[in-house]
Amino acid sequence: MRTLQEKTAAGDFVITAEIVPAAAGGTRKLLQSAEPLRGLVDAINVTDGAAASTAMSSAAASAILAAHGFESVVQLTCRDRNRLALCADMLGAAAQGVRNMLVLTGDDPAKGDQPEAKPVFDLNSGEVMQIARAMRDDASLPNGKAVDEPPAFFIGCADVPIDPPADWEPDGLRAKISNGAQFAQTQFCFDPAMAVKYLAALQNSGITDQLSIILGIGPIASAKSARWMDQNLFGVSVPEAIIDRIESAGDAAAQKREGIKICRELLEEYRALDGVAGVHIMAPAASTKAIADVLA
Repeated sequence: MRTLQEKTAAGDFVITAEIVPAAAGGTRKLLQSAEPLRGLVDAINVTDGAAASTAMSSAAASAILAAHGFESVVQLTCRDRNRLALCADMLGAAAQGVRNMLVLTGDDPAKGDQPEAKPVFDLNSGEVMQIARAMRDDASLPNGKAVDEPPAFFIGCADVPIDPPADWEPDGLRAKISNGAQFAQTQFCFDPAMAVKYLAALQNSGITDQLSIILGIGPIASAKSARWMDQNLFGVSVPEAIIDRIESAGDAAAQKREGIKICRELLEEYRALDGVAGVHIMAPAASTKAIADVLA
């Protein structure tokens, strides 16, 4: 079976999805969430304390998925661990078959389910990517210590699609590429017109020749949810036309079906765009069934 990295290198349009693991000491709920996605997606991301809430670790959950035949993407945030723990999690995940990682800053713990938690931020996301690259390419840790059986990481970063001003330069992505990023998964992008402009700017800057861009989409559950996302999620803009379309669909069940239909349409629109490597599907309330319904 080809890896996510091999598929993006070959120019395949990839589909990734996201799982938010439960606060569970067993595998049942995790595997129940993943199973509807089997054969439908190229890889499954496992969040790392999403919304600064307590859950099974991304490294452990990613390894469990890998052991059950899924291509997984471990998410690593800088929020919770110092460099010793980050290196340990990277090596542990790699030793259990996890090849892909997405490096993130992490949500503010003051807004999570244990607000008294102290953030760590020993390293920033760029420094974590540099360490991952050195482990892979130089078989070494930050202190120069050798890494036996170096991990074959495919390193990812995050980005926020924008309608770029005329003089805009993607300096943030350039820095992430310099630090070792090979793919980027973006925040939700519900506006195809903005996606076209964003991708064109990245192509003109040479970014898409160096970085696989995977656009974020998702099935919006209701007009109320769409408005909440538009007003509260950083970097997310839900066009009023989409909100009106979902609202006019009718009752809650009809609105949910319309959200799934819109997500399918976005997937096909983005599949046809130049400069995009695929889509990353995230579902409100972590519903992998809703993701599977999009892909059915």
